[in-house]
Amino acid sequence: MDGLNILVTGGTGSFGHAFVSHVLNNYRPNKLIIYSRDEFKQDRMAKTFADHKNSDVLSFFIGDIRDAARLSFVMKGIDIVFHGAAMKQVVASEYNPMECIKTNILGAENLIDAAIRNDVPKVVAVSTDKAVKPINLYGSTKACMEKLFIAANLLAGEGGTRFCNCRYGNVIGSRGSIIPIFRRLAEEGKPMPITDERMTRYWLRIEDGVKFVDHCGQIFRGGETFVKKVPSMKITDLARAIQPGCELKIVGIRPGEKLHEAMVSEEESLFTYEYEDKFVIMPQIKMGASTDDTTYEGETGKAVPVGFSYTSENNTLWLEPQEILDLIRETGVISE
Repeated sequence: MDGLNILVTGGTGSFGHAFVSHVLNNYRPNKLIIYSRDEFKQDRMAKTFADHKNSDVLSFFIGDIRDAARLSFVMKGIDIVFHGAAMKQVVASEYNPMECIKTNILGAENLIDAAIRNDVPKVVAVSTDKAVKPINLYGSTKACMEKLFIAANLLAGEGGTRFCNCRYGNVIGSRGSIIPIFRRLAEEGKPMPITDERMTRYWLRIEDGVKFVDHCGQIFRGGETFVKKVPSMKITDLARAIQPGCELKIVGIRPGEKLHEAMVSEEESLFTYEYEDKFVIMPQIKMGASTDDTTYEGETGKAVPVGFSYTSENNTLWLEPQEILDLIRETGVISE
């Protein structure tokens, strides 16, 4: 991304902040624009990176992805967009459905239109496991967003803006994480609230997610959905990693919550190819010869079996309690 003009929507969020740090530390872009609607977070972020050697490439724009005109203005001259802006809280989305729809679906449509009108070469959308077989509104809006980004390749036409999606699971210590709650309860000697003893989750560091999105932005052709392979863990093991021998209190599943996360569904298996570190779901709608090419950087994908699914329950990679604790400590969420 050296020499490029880069736009990050939702740039002050968990992903955006980590992505900006990654770009500044590894590249020398011509311009790196952070686009978000929270002026306090922008001010705090600007101060965080003020002494960075590449801080002069940073630009901060107040704006909402619901605002089509503002998006079109900020998109002028951009080479690649990383779209991380979204309303993410599952429960809040259930209680405020239209607000979630306006941001995650209509906002995505605004971004697509602005990118095509301004001849932006590449757009990468950050998605989530909750978009797979969604049972909550947040996941449903992300599923719609993915479909919009895939179809946008056809709207842009041959030689126009290219769009793709990137999915990954739970990020250690992200906003709304259960870790600080478990830690506080452990210090107070109280039982750990567990929604269901069977519950599993994917688990990765934000740095790994950011590197994955960066990599996909370099190799995609248009219309793909990239899925990162990440380890799974049991929620009970997370609680026991933070407080060995702790008492568990079963509290029941919250509105819109799943027992297990999925990142590739059985229905998507017909279009999915496996690679060493990822799966790639090819678009179901025909997009020309590029749709038939499953080779990336010299590695040709292997078609997964019909009916295959990739879930946090059937994963082949698992974290034990000590590995979970080591990862948490590595990210600085919990110290030694």
